[in-house]
Amino acid sequence: MRSFTFNEKIWSTPAPPPPSSARVARYGWSPSPASRVRMKVYPALLCRFPLRGGCHSLPTWGAVPSRQTNSFWGKHMAGETDVQVSRLLDEHGLGAFQIKLILWSTLIALIDGYDIGAIAFAAPHLVQEWKVPRESLGLVLTASNFGVLFGSQIFGWVGDRYGRKTSLLLCNLLFGVFTYWAAYSTNLTDLFILRTIAGLGIGGVIPNVVALNAESAPRNLRATLAIIATGMVPVGGALAGFAAAAFIPHYGWPVLFYIGGVAPIVFAIIAFLGMPESIKYMALHEGQRAKMERLIAAIRPDYRLPANARFVIEDEKQFPSSSPRYLFQNGLQVITPLTWLMFVLNLMGYFFLISWTPTMLVGAAHASQRVGALTGAALQVGGTVGSLLLCWWLQRQRFLGIAILFLVAIPVVAAIGYAGLSSTTALVVVAFLAGAVVLGIQSGINVVGAMIYPTSLRANGSGWQLGLGRFGAIIGPLAGTLLVTLPIQHMYLFAAIPFALGAVVTFIIHALNTARLRANPELAQGQ
Repeated sequence: MRSFTFNEKIWSTPAPPPPSSARVARYGWSPSPASRVRMKVYPALLCRFPLRGGCHSLPTWGAVPSRQTNSFWGKHMAGETDVQVSRLLDEHGLGAFQIKLILWSTLIALIDGYDIGAIAFAAPHLVQEWKVPRESLGLVLTASNFGVLFGSQIFGWVGDRYGRKTSLLLCNLLFGVFTYWAAYSTNLTDLFILRTIAGLGIGGVIPNVVALNAESAPRNLRATLAIIATGMVPVGGALAGFAAAAFIPHYGWPVLFYIGGVAPIVFAIIAFLGMPESIKYMALHEGQRAKMERLIAAIRPDYRLPANARFVIEDEKQFPSSSPRYLFQNGLQVITPLTWLMFVLNLMGYFFLISWTPTMLVGAAHASQRVGALTGAALQVGGTVGSLLLCWWLQRQRFLGIAILFLVAIPVVAAIGYAGLSSTTALVVVAFLAGAVVLGIQSGINVVGAMIYPTSLRANGSGWQLGLGRFGAIIGPLAGTLLVTLPIQHMYLFAAIPFALGAVVTFIIHALNTARLRANPELAQGQ
């Protein structure tokens, strides 16, 4: 026999019988024709760790009439009040807090994108000034990805353990200092080392930005807001291209790294004072209680929070820790490694494009350095436009939509080489379309991939996806050193191969995840 209270009324129910097809529907269960009840997700009453762990948000069968569920809080027999955080966010909808969070996230994404893209626009000038062959740039172009390979996982864990905001501040300080230092490099070895260390910080940005926005949004906007935030990364890369075209002729290539070093340090100082923390992260950590109470007072001034309130995320099953072993539970044994492969394939193609396109257009297509820089910028701007235009569609289609985008990317990427030999206008247009599709895919998988995990694992799960995906980001530019001797039109045909493979892998993920959610419909509420 179970007893619990809801809105100060005590209900008692027997232990649930095994569900049958006649009694179980997606959202409810009826033990008899005369007494209809619903299955809800309530915290376990005797949980020793009410704010962490898997026990506090397991499905609990209870005879709670639907007329009693019009509030996002309920009480236990001991008088403890549960504040259902997801329901609070759904009832509040999109408000000033989410808009403020998007503005902060946009700024950090711009800085992150700038620092990722700066090396590609400096590369043609390094060839001329340091008298090095183009083939020797492969390691330098991939250097930050060696750092991201480990930084995504390290700072994803930091985000789950110490907070998304804390992790983002540390990331910006780290890659800001070493990006600025890179401006004083005098050879490829020094530049490789400094870019690798900066990559540690760069790698932690996206996992925590995704978690920060998805965990603070109402259910119908979780993916959309996170895609908008990460969609600003390509704009930052485009800013690097515009800065290269405007400033390098006057100040030389180091100016790109001066800008890329100062901006994140200034951001970290300002963000320490003004950037908020993830709502659901605060809900899971008692040390964040005071901030959570102030936030609820700000977004719901009409709600009086009881002193003994307990915050719960009622639509997610949490885990006792952020250990990577939990990334393979709840039907994710195959899906998790397939998402890693999906990231590898798209990042392989993405980083090949942004790393080699400016240099190859200058060398093989005999374009001016200005045209090379503007084409690289068109790739990045197209990425942001694509991300923003596709965010609503990807919110609904998820992995299926991403598989379709992979298919579209094949002919678009393959056409870049031919466009480079025809006209500047055709080149910029095709580069823009390639950016819209390829970077639209990346923004989508950054978010959709992370949404398969609960709050207690989200930044870490996303960090593993981005971190292991960096193998592709390393392979892509290095593969360019093997393809650089091919005619440019043939080189981009090879560049389309990862997107063809990515379409197959993503469709398999879609099929497996659909079957998983059909078998466990309560998991769909957390996504």
